[in-house]
Amino acid sequence: MLLEARLQAASEPAHNAALGRRLLDALKRYGVDSVGFYWPLAGEFDARPALSVWLAANPRREASLPIVKERGMPLEFHAWTPDMTMQIGHHKIAEPTSGQVVIPELLFVPCVGFDDDGYRLGYGGGYYDRTLATWPGSKKPLTVGIAYEACRTQALQREAHDIPLDLIVTEADFYPRPSR
Repeated sequence: MLLEARLQAASEPAHNAALGRRLLDALKRYGVDSVGFYWPLAGEFDARPALSVWLAANPRREASLPIVKERGMPLEFHAWTPDMTMQIGHHKIAEPTSGQVVIPELLFVPCVGFDDDGYRLGYGGGYYDRTLATWPGSKKPLTVGIAYEACRTQALQREAHDIPLDLIVTEADFYPRPSR
């Protein structure tokens, strides 16, 4: 049901334009210079155009995409640029060829579904939970889920290893809603 709702929402150009603007708003709010994101699969928001604009505004900024070194292991993020040649990796997902490991300050995470408390539903592989649980260094990245409003649900069933996101961005709002 959530996958169908996401596919429908993703087919609306107005939803994607609004979500791109909110993504840029979130980047401005946090003022980071290093972002990790994801290569879009069917129905997932394509953050590449917004991140290309963000990168072009400041040469110090860097973006990175996840590399699956081995199934069941944490993700590793490698530098990405809009004109970079990509290769097909595990799960048949495009990965950057830079070979340059990046530790992002902010991590955009795809959501199949989400709730108002910042919990997300992914594809069930546990890659992001595993990655955040073993994050290198002492400072974990800000985690920002990217979802469509149609994928919001009252409360997701949670497991002990689930980690809530700091923020979820949709085409309509931010969750949990910041106090005004």
